[in-house]
Amino acid sequence: MNSFGMRPGIILLREGTDTSQGKAQLVSNINACQAVADAVRTTLGPRGMDKLIFDGRKVTISNDGATIMKLLEIAHPAAKTLVDISMSQDAEVGDGTTSVVLLAGEILKQLKPFVEEGVHPQIVMRNVRVAGKLAVQKVEELSIPYDTSSSEGSEMLLKCASTALNSKLIASHQDLFSPMIVDAVKSLNDAGGLDDLDSLVAIKKIPGGDVRQSFLVKGVAFKKTFSYAGFEQMTKKFRDPKILLLNVELELKSEKENAEVRITDPDQYQSIVDAEWQVIYDKLDACVACGANIVLSKLPIGDLATQYFADRGLFCAGRVEDGDLKRVAKATGGTVQTSTNGLFDGVLGTCGEFEEKQVGDERFNVFTECNSSLTSTIVLRGGSEQFIAESERSIHDALMVVKRALKSRAVVAGGGAVEMEVSKYLRDYALTIEGKGQLIVSAFAKALEVVPRQLCDNAGFDATDILSALRRKHAQDDDGKWYGVDITNGGICDTFDSGVWEPSDNKCNSMAAASEAACVILSIDETVVNPRSQDPGAATGMPGGPEMGGGKPLSNMMGNAMDAVNAQKGGSRSGNFGNGVSWMKGRGGG
Repeated sequence: MNSFGMRPGIILLREGTDTSQGKAQLVSNINACQAVADAVRTTLGPRGMDKLIFDGRKVTISNDGATIMKLLEIAHPAAKTLVDISMSQDAEVGDGTTSVVLLAGEILKQLKPFVEEGVHPQIVMRNVRVAGKLAVQKVEELSIPYDTSSSEGSEMLLKCASTALNSKLIASHQDLFSPMIVDAVKSLNDAGGLDDLDSLVAIKKIPGGDVRQSFLVKGVAFKKTFSYAGFEQMTKKFRDPKILLLNVELELKSEKENAEVRITDPDQYQSIVDAEWQVIYDKLDACVACGANIVLSKLPIGDLATQYFADRGLFCAGRVEDGDLKRVAKATGGTVQTSTNGLFDGVLGTCGEFEEKQVGDERFNVFTECNSSLTSTIVLRGGSEQFIAESERSIHDALMVVKRALKSRAVVAGGGAVEMEVSKYLRDYALTIEGKGQLIVSAFAKALEVVPRQLCDNAGFDATDILSALRRKHAQDDDGKWYGVDITNGGICDTFDSGVWEPSDNKCNSMAAASEAACVILSIDETVVNPRSQDPGAATGMPGGPEMGGGKPLSNMMGNAMDAVNAQKGGSRSGNFGNGVSWMKGRGGG
């Protein structure tokens, strides 16, 4: 027997590494994605249920897809792709986070038989990309443009906000919140600050009271900060005040513990104390001399400064949060100062009215009638902490939807109508092509029906009958393109006439992201999961034995080899030293 006939086994991966490849692992990845989609399936639509998630410390009740995905802490490497597209949909559009996960999961489910039967993933991916591109183009064709400055445009924005709130916990109060949301976003749009919506529109939560007691402040409102003695003597209401914004500490600070001052006379000590007091008084005098009525600082304002300002009829607040201070600066036209030297009128902001109000158990500083209409604050009330937290997420989603509607200036009907129309279009297109692509595009078209089907299931209707009626309506009637699921009465209706409107960007982004995610999953032909090592040096360790380097780490062995080679050339790797001279002795040295 030839001695060269046996080849030694080559170990490339660490012991315990899990590798899977081929058709089996691709099917396994698809199954994992389906399991993730099943976790959020029942939250879709106005009749969707909520999920309660407890992470050991905090309870969250939500039906927002992105929130649930974030809290589930999914460990499967391929299924994390669905978490990513849900997060991107939340950041880009704000709504549709559940439907994008459902679409991606359903596309993979419809394509699984092709993978199992041996169709090459590249053929599947190529046709999925084509179908996804056609779907986005069809949505853009179907979308109805409108002018946001007209009264019809305002109504369109209200209906978009109401549709976004329809599936939320506060759906029954959309008549209160929708106008608030549209007012806040429109004022931001008119001032040209739409891109900074997250930082300029604040949502403040106050537990207690009724949800109908929530209100919108066209300006800035923030909770009263920590205050010292003398605070109650301050003036709490101003008309046309001048506002000074600081990032300065107005507090008498003791000298550092390790400071050493040598004196020869007790009077010298008194002069040092006087100098410390003089420093704080100079700062306070500068604030008053500039003509400010209200002084806000990001850093503490001490008891001395509080009493000083109260005696002179000023209002002050220290430890104001950074976001609130920036919003006040934007609204009032003031500039945040890092020093009290050289203050002048140009750095002061102003507003129509300032008042400290009692809201529930909290006191709020409220700035209204501001020069700039950039900032707004929505104050939320509610019975429980979980309810208010979910209300905040709902308001945020609706704000993002109205922002997207203002940018795209085009809407489509919701309720599964768009998905059914695009599905019909793709089925017709599939009949014009030959080969496997026809079947794959048809599977993609069938996958789009998951949205109306799930809306029916969640509302307790018979999905088979309603989908059959929708298919017939979209296929035979010219005016049937906007027909979707009638959640209120069961059956089908023209959802556009019913006022169920969504920004076209929502659907475009959703379909594009779902098809991309499906392609990413299908492109994986091997999954390698490295074990979590108990020994930090295990990854670089070598087998023991004198011929294998006696268990020296690989990095040291390579380093010694490099030193030997470099030394032959007249120098080592750690500098231009000669043979046998090391850069460092001791720890890590030669």
